[in-house]
Amino acid sequence: MKNAIIRALSAILLCVPVYTFSSGIARGDDWGCEVLLCLSNPGGATEFAECRSPIEKLWSHLAKGRSFPICSGVGFTATKPRYEPYYCDAGFRLVSLSNEGRHNREVGCVSTQLQAVSDELCRNGDSGGTSGHWRFEDGKRVCKAFVTARPHIREQPRYIDLTIDGSGRQRVWF
Repeated sequence: MKNAIIRALSAILLCVPVYTFSSGIARGDDWGCEVLLCLSNPGGATEFAECRSPIEKLWSHLAKGRSFPICSGVGFTATKPRYEPYYCDAGFRLVSLSNEGRHNREVGCVSTQLQAVSDELCRNGDSGGTSGHWRFEDGKRVCKAFVTARPHIREQPRYIDLTIDGSGRQRVWF
């Protein structure tokens, strides 16, 4: 009986340090799990006040080139941080504009479909890099061309692509 009590106490005394050590590791993962929980919110990562601090910490952490925080027990993958400073309106795509003799890269937005433009573009041929072509629509002759526009500049140009098992894929801008 005495041996059984000593064995039970020994087992408890050996398990307490292991439990304390492992719970400390779990607490270290709390931030990563908080971040994943906040990012999976359909209303946005910072919709709730409790998520603002962990998400702001994440943005700062990633901006310094650090990796995405871990959350044990949850299956997810995150890409390395990437940079994309420009974007276009719906119906346009971002393109690189070639400028001979210039070393800097310029970008612009080009419409994905032909759009009705001034008849002058079809009469004068190439004007400002955009040439129009006559098309017939509803029995009328219409001048159409691919339209260019200036890109918008992102407020948060860095991003990672995050895939959470069971929740799908999401792009996180910071």
